[in-house]
Amino acid sequence: MPLILCRRFKQPQLIQVVLLLSSPISTSSSWISAIKNASSPCKSVQIYTQMHRQFIPVDSFSVLYTLTACTHLHNLSLLRHLHAHILKLGFTSNVYIMSSLLNGYSNVCFDDACALFDEMPERTTVTWNTMITGFSRSGNVDTARSLFDEMPLRNIASWSSMIAAYFNCGRQRKGLRLLHEMLIYEKLKPDQFTLCAILGVCGRMGTIGSILGKSIHGFITRNEWELNVEIGTALVDMYAKCGFLKAASVVFDMMRDTNVISWTALICGAAQHGYVNEARTMFERMQNVGVKPNEFTFTGILNACVHGGLVEEGRGYFEMIEECGLKPKIYHYCCMVDLFGKAGKLEDAYEVIMRMPPKANMNVWGSFLYSCKVHDNFKMAERVIDGVIEMLRPEKDGGVYNLIADLFVMGEKWDDAERMRRLMVNQNVRKARGSSFIR
Repeated sequence: MPLILCRRFKQPQLIQVVLLLSSPISTSSSWISAIKNASSPCKSVQIYTQMHRQFIPVDSFSVLYTLTACTHLHNLSLLRHLHAHILKLGFTSNVYIMSSLLNGYSNVCFDDACALFDEMPERTTVTWNTMITGFSRSGNVDTARSLFDEMPLRNIASWSSMIAAYFNCGRQRKGLRLLHEMLIYEKLKPDQFTLCAILGVCGRMGTIGSILGKSIHGFITRNEWELNVEIGTALVDMYAKCGFLKAASVVFDMMRDTNVISWTALICGAAQHGYVNEARTMFERMQNVGVKPNEFTFTGILNACVHGGLVEEGRGYFEMIEECGLKPKIYHYCCMVDLFGKAGKLEDAYEVIMRMPPKANMNVWGSFLYSCKVHDNFKMAERVIDGVIEMLRPEKDGGVYNLIADLFVMGEKWDDAERMRRLMVNQNVRKARGSSFIR
């Protein structure tokens, strides 16, 4: 070891360096391998930091693997620190490093991603795709489309990202037109990502959605795609949401591997369409084969109980949430308020609201007040009306304004009813079309 290097360290530090240089990870390639194969992202960053402290030369691979690890940590300060380090090391011309940094920023701070994208001296299809996905995720689909149109070269991932963006934001017609263009003019076959994104919204498109979903299933069959967990679950979810529970069950049984998401898709689909017994049977089957339900599974089975008016069964499922190591969420409490309210057990519904740890939202209050109206019980509604009025938002809660006014009329509180009507006019309140608290 050169003397000049030895003088940089005190005795304990010198011993540490000697031990490290004589260890199996003494070469640069060994350090890179250690970063790449670290047991956790935090460990990768620690090794990279140690590498610098020991004056091991840093190359593009060590930076790239560290960046990849940092992306999983969602730590903006750390990403900015590494960005500064990349500038100092002169790696800004390395398109792979800059693409990885862009991907990290897009998941944490999209404004930083936009600034980096504008500064990048070289862009690849991957970087363009990252920005399209980022703009889509932030709800700016038009900007995503502008980038898509500007791209010098598109691959299947580019088309898939843009098509998925249209479908995820409810602009199905534009998504279908782009899919048609990809198939007919570009002669590209959709990949699993594209089809899963489309199948995910077919259940919300009515008859057209069911026809499209069946066509996608036909495409999968003709091309002999394996029904893996991802594509199989997407098909199960599509058929279940469209009300074709038998078809969903057939696909489910054909899947080689299933998981809790597959089971949950079946249970929620059955509950949504009022197949209460089927939902409960599937829930029991899932438990019998050792699959642990998640939060969404319990939402599905509780909704089934609401549809069937199964109060005691619903109590049991609700208690099971904590038995499975989970904490009830706001939507679980909302299901219980619906369940008790529909059965006329308004005291029980009120008790759930008072005891729930998360603050009740307007869905919970609206459901409770609607049950009070249905069961002609103004006294129960009167307990909470003043507090609910303070929480009302004119732009979103028009249905609740109307509901409270109707409750005042039912309780013969004419002055209060008139006050609510005037409030609605003054605040320009409009009830959303199709608004309802019935689940």
